[in-house]
Amino acid sequence: MAHKKAGSSSKNGRDSVGQRLGVKAGDGQLVPAGSIIVRQRGQTFLSGTGTGLGHDYTVFATITGRVRFEHATKTRKRIRVVPETDVQATTPTPNDEPTAPAATAEA
Repeated sequence: MAHKKAGSSSKNGRDSVGQRLGVKAGDGQLVPAGSIIVRQRGQTFLSGTGTGLGHDYTVFATITGRVRFEHATKTRKRIRVVPETDVQATTPTPNDEPTAPAATAEA
C-alpha cells in the first residue's frame, strides 16, 4: 500500500526588524539642538559638553553646533558639540579668504 510521508512544518521563516542603532551624525557635521547623534546599547560613546544622555544611552545634542568625536579611553569615545560661533572663529571657511578681482574679457 502506498503511503505519503507527512510534511513537517518549517522551524525557520521568522525574523525581527532591525533596531536602527549606530552613529546618526558624523564628525564635523552641523547638528541642531535636540537631534540624535548616536543610538547605542550600553555606553560605548560617552556624553561630553553640548550633549545629553538619554535613559536608553542615546547621545543627543543640547545646543546647535558641530559634532566632535574624541578618544576618552581605549575603547570609548567622547562626543561633544562645539557651538557654531566657536567653530567659525577657529576654522577659516573658503568664503572668508580674499579673492582677486575678476578680469574683464575684452574682445
